[in-house]
Amino acid sequence: MLQTVERPKLRDVVAQRLKAYITDENLKSGDRLPTETELATKFGVSRLSLREATKALEFIGIVESKPGKGLTVGRVNMERVTEYLGFHPALHDVSPLELIDTRVVIEAGVLPQVAARMKRDPSLYPSLNAINEELRRAHTVQRWVELDIAFHRGLIAASGLSPLLAFADLLAVFFQRFRESVKVAEWAKGVESHQRILDALASGRVREANRDLRNHIESHRGRLETAK
Repeated sequence: MLQTVERPKLRDVVAQRLKAYITDENLKSGDRLPTETELATKFGVSRLSLREATKALEFIGIVESKPGKGLTVGRVNMERVTEYLGFHPALHDVSPLELIDTRVVIEAGVLPQVAARMKRDPSLYPSLNAINEELRRAHTVQRWVELDIAFHRGLIAASGLSPLLAFADLLAVFFQRFRESVKVAEWAKGVESHQRILDALASGRVREANRDLRNHIESHRGRLETAK
């Protein structure tokens, strides 16, 4: 039986066209956009449809609307993007093995940038190390999970690549899915693994840090297979 093809909402179509316009015109943050009337005419839609599209884009900061100034290109609000992605149903439907692979790609990928920034910013190592020291003192699974997420999110943030923080919330999804595999007996191993990664990065031994991080994340794969 043939399924009905869902038609895209006009608001979403207009939002895509507006994003394409910003890209095609090579507009930067703060640049003025045409008026609502001009954009509505350009896209062949009503001002109401255009306003619905701009409201959606305003939410994550792609455009800004200010009284007396009209529409301008905004700055993407990474916290809003992160919040949206973290609760997006698609993340919760991803298989555990895909979550593992995604973490490896993102976290291992930022290590060269983290090592480079640690040389320039002496505060990064103590900041991450402090989280790991709190992990040593954790007494509940809930506290362990919170701190483990904070450590790995901090590792991504230490790269200085702010767009990647939009994907850091998959850590919360990851630990929600793997919560049952977190055992008190393995906490010490996790803390020591974090320590090796930090010390290697601080010394510029990126390859070693990469190996330890991959082993650290891949350990969940082994626990999955054991559970089966």
